[in-house]
Amino acid sequence: MARKAQVTRNTQETQISVKLDLDGSGQANLASGVPFLDHMLDQIARHGLVDLEVKAKGDLHIDAHHTVEDIGIALGQAFAKAVGDKKGVRRYGHAYVPLDEALSRVVLDLSGRPGLEMSGKFTRARVGDFDVDLVREFFQGFVNHAAVTLHLDNLKGVNAHHQVETLFKGFGRALRMAVELDPRVKGVPSTKGKL
Repeated sequence: MARKAQVTRNTQETQISVKLDLDGSGQANLASGVPFLDHMLDQIARHGLVDLEVKAKGDLHIDAHHTVEDIGIALGQAFAKAVGDKKGVRRYGHAYVPLDEALSRVVLDLSGRPGLEMSGKFTRARVGDFDVDLVREFFQGFVNHAAVTLHLDNLKGVNAHHQVETLFKGFGRALRMAVELDPRVKGVPSTKGKL
């Protein structure tokens, strides 16, 4: 069973193409036009052991908001297609990830219900040119279209780059755990019989 998907999303603000292979090796081919986002997407691929390709053109002359949010949306759509009916998956995933002084916890559920809970205070408003408010926008776009419940908690940190990076690395690792096929799981891991 190939757990792959490709999504194209075109609006008046962005043109985005995403390819995702949930059973990849952590390869990434990224050209979002937002260098820091590419760095974070690479963390998802490497730590999630998914193969990910993202090509985007957006209205960056305004700011990065539409591009970052729409990449989250397109990635969520690709994820929903790739994971399919969720038969045999572990369903839940979690990770604690440190990076020097920063520490984050990420917990997710392939619940079929979109929900984002995010806590923590970034120590700076920007990492280079990247507005850290866009971290929430990216993940909100993802959960809305992937239909997952996601808890992101930055527990500590001094360096905003490290804080954000631990969230993306943790997300990759939690995602990897949740989509892993468990030979002991028969059907869908829910008493409802559907996720």
